[in-house]
Amino acid sequence: MTAARLRRRGRPRRRMGLMALAGWLFADLLLVLALVSMSGQADPLAAGEPDPEVPEPTEPADPPAEPPEPEGPRGVERDPVQFEVRGTDPAWLVEQIAAATEAWEGREAAFVLTFGGSRGGTGYAGRVNSLLNEARPDMFSPDITREDFHDLGQPANSARLWVYFYTAPR
Repeated sequence: MTAARLRRRGRPRRRMGLMALAGWLFADLLLVLALVSMSGQADPLAAGEPDPEVPEPTEPADPPAEPPEPEGPRGVERDPVQFEVRGTDPAWLVEQIAAATEAWEGREAAFVLTFGGSRGGTGYAGRVNSLLNEARPDMFSPDITREDFHDLGQPANSARLWVYFYTAPR
């Protein structure tokens, strides 16, 4: 006997189990039932009947003078504005925050994520977040969400702020 024949003879044949066969049979039956149920319905477009779910076209009304006010909550920008501050002096931190956010004056922040550097970064981030309203009261209202995090890859007494703005003014 050849070596290939011996290898084939020693390996048991794999047969499909009864449960696997029943599963395939069940799937095939469901497919047939779906096709039969779809073929039993008339095509509303071929018969010339209007689709009941599609409204009839109407004459456009005169556009309103002003667009209506959107209902519901305002949206939040997907991409944050990011900037960094460094130092321990509160007055210096307020100046840095005001200078870094000057380009977005007139916008309102929805929430702020602050990543303080080093092990004590969470405490430092909290101190920076407490100064946001002082730096820009119109941008950072006292009731916005401010989250404090730490970033072990940043030096101590530094913070990276991610500011998410609302998409529309209030």
